[in-house]
Order: sequence, then structure tokens, then C-alpha cells
Amino acid sequence: MKRIKIADSTLCRENNSFSFKEKIEIARQLEKLNVDVIELPEIENGQTDILLVRTVSAFVKNAVLSVGASMSEKSIDDAAEALSLAKNKTIRIELPVSPVGMEYTCHKKPAKMLEVISASVARAKGTDAAVEFCAVDATRAEKEFLYDAIRQAVEAGADKITVCDTAGSMLPDDFADFIKDITDNTGVPIGIKCSNNTGLAAAQAILAVRKGVICVKCAVGGDTVSLDTFASIIKSYGIDYGISSGIKYTELHRIVGQINWITDNSKNDKTTVTVSAEPDEITLDKSDTQETVIAAASKLGYDLSQEDCVKVYGEFLRVASKKNVGTKELDAIIASSALQVPSTYKLVSYIINNGNIITASAHIVLEREGETLESIELGDGPIDASFIAIDKIIGAHYELDDFQIQAVTEGKEAMGSAVVKLRSGGKVYSGNGISTDIIGASIRAYLNAINKIVYEEA
Repeated sequence: MKRIKIADSTLCRENNSFSFKEKIEIARQLEKLNVDVIELPEIENGQTDILLVRTVSAFVKNAVLSVGASMSEKSIDDAAEALSLAKNKTIRIELPVSPVGMEYTCHKKPAKMLEVISASVARAKGTDAAVEFCAVDATRAEKEFLYDAIRQAVEAGADKITVCDTAGSMLPDDFADFIKDITDNTGVPIGIKCSNNTGLAAAQAILAVRKGVICVKCAVGGDTVSLDTFASIIKSYGIDYGISSGIKYTELHRIVGQINWITDNSKNDKTTVTVSAEPDEITLDKSDTQETVIAAASKLGYDLSQEDCVKVYGEFLRVASKKNVGTKELDAIIASSALQVPSTYKLVSYIINNGNIITASAHIVLEREGETLESIELGDGPIDASFIAIDKIIGAHYELDDFQIQAVTEGKEAMGSAVVKLRSGGKVYSGNGISTDIIGASIRAYLNAINKIVYEEA
């Protein structure tokens, strides 16, 4: 039985508007599905993109993390830095091999392009990551040049070769023959990426697999082979044709549905699920178990990891000790407690003294790596005093760029949401906190932002 590797490129979709949390959740779902490779785009936004890859590296242990790179040395070095914490990692060198692509994208002639391919692959090979060379727009390349480009990449150290039908210019049987010619002339195992602009990408992929392809790039949505469709084809016909994949088929449709929900949410610029306050309105109280709370979260469309389940339930118990939790409250709890960076500093307790005839003071107790840290400070109001106390504990002060407080739910016991934006090194970090106590929400938001700064700087 021949095992076909599946590389998912959902997070590489052009013009995607995924938030940081959404990207992490998509990667988490793909890891659960057991795809072989999770692809991330080229590093463009410096530290933000690097932080994303490092955050994903914390929980992706089985799949290979793959980051794109171009011919610039900085692009390759950024990819290597981003992947420094990944257990299994690959740098993808993506360069055009068609005459039009070389001329107008890279401004290179064929002979010079071969040098660029060799130099780029060699630089990536000098890191501790595996190297994949992707021949972009390969179906419109001159055959002999394409063969030379692949040979150059292999000689420079490429561990994997991928051929891309970027233009979607071939019918499935022609594409399969095209792939066989490449393997016959180069002796190199080939992976493929097909454009779906004619709706034939899945057909191209499965016929190419029968001609010897070892890896297929898929995605949930986007203009390439549909992950759902391709995995279903292997499930249905794999035994007959001697092919298999590592996909967890029992999880396939649920996880693809979850990712589709995230992508649709992103298109509509939403961050939480809207649930009608009809008979299905959720009502929970402090006596509900973790299983009941997580089932309610699933009803809202959330599929939480085991780690996030614990965080959500802990936050739920804190809120539920003061009031019942409905749909809006549960949405807010999930938004503030799940999908966060690791908490370097954790809030243990806070005591606030405030009044019209005394100066506000805050006694803040935090925990870091098992050590209890505390400070008592005065300030111009309870929130200012709290922020000063936290700064004293962590031994740093960051510029407060913005601070907002608003009600998340209605009524006299409404939950408040606080958003804090801190500036460090010219970059803004946002933190969110929720509580029926607005001072508590503000403290949690401030800590949330600080933890992001500390995590990235580490």
C-alpha cells in the first residue's frame, strides 16, 4: 500500500483575513486531522509572522511545519528563525520556472535563474530545516529547463521537489503524463500542487498519484485541490488502487466543517458565533460540569483543544460563581480564555482600596513559574494603581497605547470587557479581559497584553 502525503496550504490562501487566533485554531484542527504538512506563507510582517509560527510550533508535534521563502536571503533567514522551535520543519523555496514567470517576477534569464535556485536551496539547506523546492508555473516551462532546475535543486540539497500547475493549463490525463515524464527524466520523487480554476484539480491529483506522485498539496477552500474531496477519494478508492493516507477519516468532515466555519466567519468580519435567543438559548450555572460546558461550546460551533477546555471551564467557574452564564457570556469567556499565548504571568489575586477621601491602592499577586510575586502601589484611580503594581512586579513599563471598557452583556450584572493596547519596540500588543468586575477585566487585559510581549521577546 503506497502512502500519499497530504500537505495543507489553507493558511497560504491569497488575501486571507484570518486573525492571529483563527490561524492558530486552523493549524490546531489540521494537526488533529493528521495531515502530513501544515504550510504557512512567506514571512512578511517580521516579528508578527515569526510569533505565529513559534506559537503554532508549541502544539504541532506530528505534522511538519513548512514556511515559504523566495530568493532573497532575508526571506530564507526569516523562515529559519520562525521555525527554530518546530519539531519537524521545512523551508519551501518557491520560484518560477516558466519564461514569463522568470522574466516578470524575478527579472532573470534562464541561466541566471538556475544559479538563483541553486543558491537559495543551498542557503536554506544550511539551516537545520529540511528544504523543499517548488517549481512554480512548471506546466508552462520549457521541459529541458524544468528538468535542469529540478536537478540543480537536488544537487544543492533539496529534500523534496514539488511541481506546480499554477495556471491550471492541463487536462488531468495530460498532467499525469507530464509528471511521469519528469520522474522518468530526473529520477526524483515528485509532489504536486494544482490550480482548481477549471474545477479539475482533484482529478489531476489522483491521476498524477497513479503515475507516481508522493505528495499532494490540498486546502480547505481556495484555488487548489480540495482537502475534503481528495481525502474522500483516497478513502473510497484507496484499497482498489493500493494507496492510502494518514488522514483521520472519522474526523474529516467535522474538522473541515469547523475550518469552513472559521473562514466564513473571517470573511464576514466576525469573531464569535451568533446564536438566536430562541428555545436553543444556552443557560449554564456553577453546578454544571466541564463536559456540559464544553458541549455547550460545541453547540456554538467551537471545537476546543483539551488545553483550551480546561482554560474555558476555569474561566466559566469564575464567572458562574456570580451569575448564570448564557450564550453571550459563554462566547465572551471562550474569546478571552482560549487560543491565547502561554501565560508567563498568572493572576493569583488582587485587592483594591478606593474612595472619594483616600488615594486608590492596589495589592496585586502574580505567579511566574511557580514563584509568587506581589506589589502594593498607589495610583490615580484603582486601574492606574493596578497597572503600576503589575509594572513593578515584572520590572518593566510599556507605553499604554489604548484602553477601552465596554459591556459585553446587558443588565445590572453585565459582564464587562476591557481591551488594553501596549506599545513595545514600535509594535502594538492587544490584550482582552472579561469579568463582572470591570477592574478585574482591566487587570486581566493588561496581563494578557504583557504576556504576549514577554512571549515574543523570549
